[in-house]
Amino acid sequence: MIRRLFDRAVARLRAGSIGVHRDERGDVPGWVLITLMTAGLVVVIWALAGPALASLFQQAISRVSGF
Repeated sequence: MIRRLFDRAVARLRAGSIGVHRDERGDVPGWVLITLMTAGLVVVIWALAGPALASLFQQAISRVSGF
């Protein structure tokens, strides 16, 4: 009887139904890291390209409006 219980417990452990909580939401710290890194890249790119993009926008508006 004890052997049979042990075999069942081992089978359930191998199947992943004991001791491992499987969460389908994913890795929260990983998502936080990805979000922060993306925000950092946006800030860096905006800081580098911001003045050039503003100048390009002003040129396009002046061409369209004729001023």
